[in-house]
Amino acid sequence: MICQCNPLSEIGKFGRLFTQTAKLMVGIPDYDNYVAHRRQTHPDQPILTEIEFFRNRQDHRYGGGPGVIRCC
Repeated sequence: MICQCNPLSEIGKFGRLFTQTAKLMVGIPDYDNYVAHRRQTHPDQPILTEIEFFRNRQDHRYGGGPGVIRCC
């Protein structure tokens, strides 16, 4: 039996999973998962842009936000 899978497709899947894992290891959640979750469970609410999402996650992780002054 010959495998009908596309090797380039498999490499692309591996690359996406690798990138997602690397980002999670340094504390950056995956934006695509966020968008899928929001569309599925909160379709009536707005979705943050990728930049807004990144800033939101940074503020949540490091305690930033309006009026907060950090040294770095």
